[in-house]
This record gives sequence, structure tokens and C-alpha cells, in this order.
Amino acid sequence: MQFARRLHGFGWLRHIRADKSAAACNNARWITDQWIALHGGRTSGIAWDNEVVSRRIISWLSHSPVVLQDADAGFYRRFTGSLGQQVRYLQRRVDSLPDGLPRLKARIAIAMASIAAEARPAVVRRAGRLLDRELERQVLPDGSHVSRNPQASVDLLFDLLPLRQSYINLGHDVPSKLIPVIDRMYPAVRFFRHSSGDLALFNGSSSSLATDLMSVLRYDETAGQPFKALPHGGYQRLSGGDTIILVDAGKPLSTRLSATAHAGCLSFELSSGRNRFIVNSGSPRFAGERLRQLARTTAAHSTVCIGDVSSAQIARSSHLGPVMLSGPSKIVIDRQTGPDGSDRLSARHDGYVRRFGVMHEREIRINEQGTKIAGRDRLLLPDGLPTPNLPNAEVIARFHIHPSIAVERADDRRVRLVAPDGESWTFSIPVGQLMLGEDVFFADVSGIRPSQQLEIQFDGPEIRWFLAHHS
Repeated sequence: MQFARRLHGFGWLRHIRADKSAAACNNARWITDQWIALHGGRTSGIAWDNEVVSRRIISWLSHSPVVLQDADAGFYRRFTGSLGQQVRYLQRRVDSLPDGLPRLKARIAIAMASIAAEARPAVVRRAGRLLDRELERQVLPDGSHVSRNPQASVDLLFDLLPLRQSYINLGHDVPSKLIPVIDRMYPAVRFFRHSSGDLALFNGSSSSLATDLMSVLRYDETAGQPFKALPHGGYQRLSGGDTIILVDAGKPLSTRLSATAHAGCLSFELSSGRNRFIVNSGSPRFAGERLRQLARTTAAHSTVCIGDVSSAQIARSSHLGPVMLSGPSKIVIDRQTGPDGSDRLSARHDGYVRRFGVMHEREIRINEQGTKIAGRDRLLLPDGLPTPNLPNAEVIARFHIHPSIAVERADDRRVRLVAPDGESWTFSIPVGQLMLGEDVFFADVSGIRPSQQLEIQFDGPEIRWFLAHHS
């Protein structure tokens, strides 16, 4: 299903465009002509899914120099005729599309088509106004996207940057919100970028090629130090030296926007130098729906899970899709900088109050040099006091290890995490037993990979854990 959607979306044309040879252009033209013959006459099936149509319009327009190179008049008529048909199809449906990326992508496609087709000035202006309105609704003041998916911003920039340039090159007035929105998205993208250069895996993100991220960031004219927080998106960033910790301290902005959100409140990722050490499992690119939903559970995130029950309940069947029916409604955050330059975050959420009567609080502290990290997870009563009794279920804190990291056990309370380049951290606990379990990493660019996870079982209301860097 996912492969078919990508195939019909024609996003792969950019790889053919990179070749630029006559043979590659001829191949792209032949495939496009075959698609028109096979699917252009009937508006049904995956090929005519609204999101796929949006993607295809953007791809055809963005890479038309490749498709149309040395094209004869007959192909040109078939191409422009099919393109016009798809734009009209999308225009009739755009207002009824699901909120979030599907609707914004459609507005981008329609705006791009309006200037490429040399439409009447009034049509161009209207498409620009409607795009402006959607951009202002969906790109939050801190630059994050309403889906809370870090990858959404990168995907949008891939479309918005060429759209901006097309307005300029074709002599049209750029929509008033387009450039300011692009400028405020860049700091959010940098916020989610690990020291390794990879994008964080929260709320639907999957591994991105480093070249893709770099190709977007090279147009960043707002370069500066990443923010310490994205308050509207609900994320926190702690750093010291070459070490970065990214924490999900937010919740879906609405039920209708939660269909791809993950139950990973207070999960975190840790990178150091050129390596990611602790991650979330991420979202698979090409897997079926069952694995995509499994990746959304709390157990697939580096956080505390009670009884293998997620901190947010995801609907199994709903006309709205797999939205979150319940989850954290109140998240309290306390951020402090110590006199020694250390950075401390304390946050709690109430996602488990309804089911188990307790809140989860996580505290993370990193020293100024980024070589020592101290963590504490504890369960609290709704009034904030420590719980005298644990819930009638197993409580486990999980730490998912990136598959490139080797895990070497030192003893029952210590393991060493070793990266391919030799960089290493020791993860330890002062009491209890540190368990090592099998895991899967959903988000690798090559597909699902086996990995490992550390597990700490609660024997009391709190646990403590430490990470120490080895130079």
C-alpha cells in the first residue's frame, strides 16, 4: 500500500532529474505517459487518493523540465490535459480533506498549478490567499507543525522552497505568509536535529536521508543556536558540549490532529558526537497498518509504561481514523539552569491517572560539559505527592538503543553503549537490576531492524538512572 502510494505520487522523479541524461528524461516521459493511459481516465483507486493526487501534481510541476524535455506535441497535450484534470479534481475536494498535512499539501499543489498554468491573476491571488490561510493555521508560532511530527516540517520545506522560487521566477507576487512561515520553520527543524545530523523520531517521524535534510538546511537564512524549547509544539531540548537530549513534553493539539500522533509523552532521545544512542522506535516507512499502529504505543518509546498500557488510548475503528480517544490532558514543566551551568528539566503528565490513578514525572539533568546525565522517574498521586502503593500492574522504564550501538554488559546494574567510531557511554542504576531485552527499530531507511532496549522495573515509587560519557 505505501509503496503504491509513493509510486503513484511520482516523488521519485527527483532521482531521475538528478541524472539529467537524455535516456533518463525519456524514461520519465514514457512512465508518465503510461500512467496517463492506464489511470488518467478513471478517478478511482490508490492513484486517485486525495493525498496521492496532491503529491503527483507537485511532483509533475516541480520536475516538468525532466518530463517535458524533447517531448512531442502529442505528449505535451496529454500531459497538460491530465494535469488540469487532476487540479480540478483536487479543487473540488480540498475543503473536505482531513485537517493537517493532507489539506495543506493540497493547497500547495493548487497554488503551484495556478502559477504554472498561467491562470488569470484573480485565480492566482485566490490560490495564494487560501494557501496563506492554511499555512498560518498549521505552522505554529514556534515553527513546528500542528501534527507535532518533526519530519512534517522537512517534507513541507521540500515543497514550499520551490514554490517560493516559482512565484519569483514567474513574476508573481509571493503570498504574504509564505516567506515568513518558511523563516520560522527553519529554527524548528534545527531544534529537532541531533548532533549526528539525524532528525528526532517523534510522532510519526521516520529516518530521513542525511542528504535530504542537508538539501533543505542549505537554504536556511535564519541560522543560529537552536531554541531550548518549542512551547507551542510541546518539546524541550537540553544540551551540553556535543550532547543533545530531546524530550516530548506535549500532547496532540486536537482529536482530529491525533490520527498519526504517538503515545510517547515524556519520551526522550539522546545523541552525542556523530551518534544517536537512545532513541524512540520511530515510524516505519513501508510497513503495513498493524506495525504502524504498534509503533505508536508507549512501549515503543523511551519512557515509562505501566502494564504495557499506553498513556494514550488509540481508537481501533473510527470514521475519523485511528485518533487518540484519551491521553495526557495536563503536562506540567519546570526548567532550570543550575549555578554550575547544568541544565535541568522536570515534567509530569496525567495520562495514567484515569486507568491507574498515578502521574508519571520525569527529571533529566545534564552537566554543562555534556558528559554526565542524571535521570529520575517517579509515580505521583494526582495531587503531586509520592504514591504509597504502586499500581496493580508492572511498571517499566524502557530505553531503546539505536541499532548501530553495541551494548556490553558490565554487571547487573551497568552496561556500556559503544558506537561504531568508539565513542561510548555507561548507563547505570544505583539499585535494582538493569535488564537487557530484544527490540525492533522501525525507522531505519533500509527497513525494520533488530535492536536492543534497556529496561528498569519499578520496585518502589521511583527509579534513578545515570549516563556517563567516556572520552
